[in-house]
Amino acid sequence: MPAAESKTGQPSVSRNRLVLPVYTAAIFVSALLLFSVQPLFTKMVLPRLGGSPAVWSVAMVFFQSLLLMGYVYAHLLMRINNRLIPILVHVAVLVLAFATLPLAIAVRWGEPPTSGYAIWLLGLFVASIGLPFFALAANNPLLQAWFVRTGHPDGTDPYFLYASSNIGSFLALLSYPFVFEPIFTLRMQNLLWTGGYGLLIALIAACGLLLWRSPALVPDRVVAESEVPPPSLATRARWVFLAAVPSGLLIAVTAHISTDVAAAPLLWVLPLSLYLLTWVLVFQTRPLLPHKWMLRAQPVAIAGVIVLLAVGGEQNLLLTLGGHQLGFFVIAMACHGELARTRPPARYLTGFYVALSFGGMVGGLFAGLIAPNVFSWIAEYPVLIVLAALCRPIGNERWPGLSRWLWPLAVAIALLLIVPSQMRGEMFEWFEAHRVYLAGGVAVLGMLLALVFDTARLKLAAIAALALVLVRVYPADDGRVDTVRSFFGVHKIVTTPGGRYHVLMHGTTIHGAQKFLNVDGTPVAGRPEPISYYHKDGGIGQAITAVRERKGAPLRVAAIGVGSGTLACSAAPGEAWKFFEIDQTMVDTARDSRYFTYVQNCQPDFRPVIGDARLTFAREADGLYDLIIVDAYSSDAIPIHLATQEAMKIYKDKLAPQGVVLMHVSNRHLELASVVVGIADANGMKSWVYDEDSGRDDDYIFATNVVVSARADADVGKLAASDKWEATDAKADQRVWTDDYCNVLGAVYRRLRDGE
Repeated sequence: MPAAESKTGQPSVSRNRLVLPVYTAAIFVSALLLFSVQPLFTKMVLPRLGGSPAVWSVAMVFFQSLLLMGYVYAHLLMRINNRLIPILVHVAVLVLAFATLPLAIAVRWGEPPTSGYAIWLLGLFVASIGLPFFALAANNPLLQAWFVRTGHPDGTDPYFLYASSNIGSFLALLSYPFVFEPIFTLRMQNLLWTGGYGLLIALIAACGLLLWRSPALVPDRVVAESEVPPPSLATRARWVFLAAVPSGLLIAVTAHISTDVAAAPLLWVLPLSLYLLTWVLVFQTRPLLPHKWMLRAQPVAIAGVIVLLAVGGEQNLLLTLGGHQLGFFVIAMACHGELARTRPPARYLTGFYVALSFGGMVGGLFAGLIAPNVFSWIAEYPVLIVLAALCRPIGNERWPGLSRWLWPLAVAIALLLIVPSQMRGEMFEWFEAHRVYLAGGVAVLGMLLALVFDTARLKLAAIAALALVLVRVYPADDGRVDTVRSFFGVHKIVTTPGGRYHVLMHGTTIHGAQKFLNVDGTPVAGRPEPISYYHKDGGIGQAITAVRERKGAPLRVAAIGVGSGTLACSAAPGEAWKFFEIDQTMVDTARDSRYFTYVQNCQPDFRPVIGDARLTFAREADGLYDLIIVDAYSSDAIPIHLATQEAMKIYKDKLAPQGVVLMHVSNRHLELASVVVGIADANGMKSWVYDEDSGRDDDYIFATNVVVSARADADVGKLAASDKWEATDAKADQRVWTDDYCNVLGAVYRRLRDGE
């Protein structure tokens, strides 16, 4: 029976004191679980699909889609007039979801396909954690709607609970890489998460009990709200648009800074943290950053992002990273602030959240699934920057007599600056050389017009689009640039001025290069010479030579990673080299003689095994290879599952007697040599580290960091006695990486500590 109520139709004071803390705790714990499950389960999936940062984007699409389903479920549930039925139904769904825990990859889901990774991954997420996440997704709007019906005095505007939810999400996001991952194994993380889910069920049951025992009398304010007409279709559509733009920008800006600026580990945490922080700030009772300030700052942020895109990512890395994320924060604050400003009365709360989640899903689908299959570069970023200008509210322009001339001015500027891009000669070279000033000048002009004239949003969007077109038609890179894009990222093939070198790049990281012309301009004749990290005097070249001399006969070699195909020309006549590669576009690029000719000249029958090497290589016969080269670590975003104790056991099993494992661990952000030494020692193998101090960068010959591991000193031949190769023992105080544990943050810290 509902408890007695006061004469005012409100619950007793003692019960009111319980409602707010219990509901706040339930929403907070739900948010913690919601945003900790993403990195937790993504980490569980990575051994099945490589270390691609795109896994994160697909995970975001999955979570946003399930969030929408959860919000729709909450909306429908709250349309039931009987207050007991929604409580019983939702608690039952939570208990059913709890029965599927702890988290695990769906049984017999199968190996990833050679194409269509994103769809396969979405299916895997749905089959594995769909029900627990769906139940979590419904909690925020559902609990807020319950809170309103308890008759609590703060129920007039329950949106402050949304800020509490996002604080929980924010803490979960930051605590995972900095606390849980370095301290706990994957299994322990899973058990802790399962325990948290059980606690949440108890809290939500308590929330339901408080709702059921609250007075059945409808408060006067609810009666007043019932007289307010429901939001129009146009209003709901605008909510969707305002939610979609920052959601898409979250994925787009992450892809940009991790592809074209620096593919540093944990970089995805920063934009997502800022995204959640904006939700916390805009739904505060008294916002720390007033919405009108953010609307004033938004044109400045758009102009700043355009200037950064014009400049590129290599000049002052920290400033560039910070600038993109600051711009994203201001734009998201303006969009989310508009949502907070136009939020409906509590009566229409669940419908409002459905619109928000639908917009988030639309933005995520565009940036996470559609754009990678439509564009060969990160085109979604500038597209969404233009759309962000349309998120501004409608206002009256100042001095309309002057502002009406803006359209003719924009057309004239476009003709003046874009037409020369289709021409050749000194004029074109001048425009290309001054691209930063051209694009930046147009962007700043748009910002000033927006601030001075309060320019209409369509005009601001047009000026931003013009500036971004200039960024694209006048390239920043020296020489010609072609791009290829796949699920595993965007790669650039840069032809240097004069055509001397072709260089394969991922962001600012070089993955391989080939020399096509000599200094005098004559074509390079004969068999291509391996350069970049693979030159004969570097760590990789020395190790190959040493194993070949030790055996005194042709080698059988397995190479994980294709890149530009350089290693194909490291093979000697009569040797059998087999390549393993997860990304078909890399194989196509290496085979394309327009870009590189290593494969064409040195291994014309090149037939690599496509798929994740952890899975495909495990199927090779034991005791087969004299040398295994793991070349998956020259990038800045690494496939961790190829550097674990279990992975090294697979490599060891495939080695012939006296065989050697060579791992290329050059990396700007992570210290990985000690990781490899540790996993080798755990398998009873000795290791030698080659850490070159410098290289001749002007000749595309780079310093390398290489680790070779073998069963005995004699297996590595002359390397064991070389003063350039240091016999290295595992560090007793450094935990061995396994499939159940890794510490990326520790690898980052060691790199920073060593000052390299």
